[in-house]
Amino acid sequence: MTARQLAKDPFNLIITGVGGQGNVTISLIIGNALVRDGYLVTIGETYGASQRGGAVMSHMRISKVAQYSPFIPDGCADVILGMEPAETLRMLGRYGNPNVLTIVNPRPIYSIDVTGGQAQYPDLNTLIDSVKKLSAKTWIINATEEAKKMGDPVFANAILIGAVIGSNVLPLNKKLTESILREILPREIKPNLRAFNTGIKLAQQ
Repeated sequence: MTARQLAKDPFNLIITGVGGQGNVTISLIIGNALVRDGYLVTIGETYGASQRGGAVMSHMRISKVAQYSPFIPDGCADVILGMEPAETLRMLGRYGNPNVLTIVNPRPIYSIDVTGGQAQYPDLNTLIDSVKKLSAKTWIINATEEAKKMGDPVFANAILIGAVIGSNVLPLNKKLTESILREILPREIKPNLRAFNTGIKLAQQ
């Protein structure tokens, strides 16, 4: 599969989720695959109170010509990869623009405040509708549900990486990305590769 070239340079990707979802692993795999394909990649990570289900976000700036500063200016995301719907909407509000493309896993992660009754999680259908309205195009990828069918929700990460390739929003080389998966996730590579290919198919449906 050949992805298109960068639509602009630098190309700005935000990967957003909450603590414990594997946000950093996804940015590591995508970043390494792009670097091996000749791109210059800068990654900036921000962490909330991850032990309380706080926000975790990776800024990824991708270029063919220069190494850019690690953090994306407000309103300048080209793609938002959302591992959690409320965080996805929050990032769209700050970094989105009329041309932003969004890939979102619609499985909510409830904070301690929500589970303890001090706060209320937004209506999921309203959340997803808002994500769609704020995006030029949206891919709803039920990564957690598909991963649970495979026996472990942790495979959602590989599904979302596959969805990035299947959606063709980044010039990710499939074979290179598979090789990085083999290096970083060697103990469970077979199910992760299966999850990876599932993500590609889901994004192409």
